[in-house]
Amino acid sequence: MEQRDVLVVLFDRLQSLDVTGPVEVFSGASAAAPGAYRIRTASLDGAPVRTSSGLTLTPDLALADAGAPDTLLIPGGEGTRTPDPRLIDWLRTHAHRARRKVSVCSGALLLAEAGLLDGRRVTTHWTLCAALAERFPAVRVEPEPIYVRDGDLVTSAGVTAGIDLALALVEEDLGRDLALTVARHLVVFLRRPGNQTQFSAQLAVQTAERRPLRDVQQWITEHPAADLSVDALADRAGLSPRHFARAFRDEVGMTPGRYAGRVRLEAARRRLEDTADGIEEVARHCGYGTPEAMRRAFVRVLGAAPAEYRRRFQPAR
Repeated sequence: MEQRDVLVVLFDRLQSLDVTGPVEVFSGASAAAPGAYRIRTASLDGAPVRTSSGLTLTPDLALADAGAPDTLLIPGGEGTRTPDPRLIDWLRTHAHRARRKVSVCSGALLLAEAGLLDGRRVTTHWTLCAALAERFPAVRVEPEPIYVRDGDLVTSAGVTAGIDLALALVEEDLGRDLALTVARHLVVFLRRPGNQTQFSAQLAVQTAERRPLRDVQQWITEHPAADLSVDALADRAGLSPRHFARAFRDEVGMTPGRYAGRVRLEAARRRLEDTADGIEEVARHCGYGTPEAMRRAFVRVLGAAPAEYRRRFQPAR
């Protein structure tokens, strides 16, 4: 079996899970298929680094001695905000030698700083997407997917999305059955589709300033099957429909209808993941008029019908 060399770049104030999550996946794959991966870590000078949580990681070698890996993995963390210029220079000079470049969370900022993301489709942690797009306008930032593949470049959202990305790479390299074995060992699902949204409806938007509107937001979350028309929600807020719609859009950042649609989709996703309820029951519980209406919403946003989405999320048994 061909051995694939995975090189993980270490630097001070990285987020430890961005390293350990993918490393556990590749390590698990090597345990299931001996010799599949050689995993090494490297820092600029080969010196230990201190993570943002206070852990100390000791690298295997210095970046200068690393050679050309199959997979170059760049984690994220606080250290990406003020990176060592020498690290950026190393990436600019050497990253192209890897067959594929992978970033987790804010690791995309380091690749962008090195000029390696211009014209490419990427993602990062949802809180950083706007800043990445503004600072590097040549980069095509996609804020919603948990990971994005663009040729030899794979970027992921925050923390646990790095595990999903690594599982996808193992499946690509070694097949679904082996990736499923790794997922089973780690007690995670195989696998969240890359185009699954990386944040909840509540995290993705602003919280309204005024109490009546905040209460309506909470009520929508708790009652996705209720009448969520503008008229009904305006009545609950004690406002005229026109005033309510305008105020909600101004304070939340989207229309009431779009917000209600996101909440319903999220409620349906979770119900498909966590229960054995039938598709029709899930659709009814989450406020979709028909299973077909729910199917259209899933395909439009997630790229998969509810039954296929559930299949991807079934825990290994």
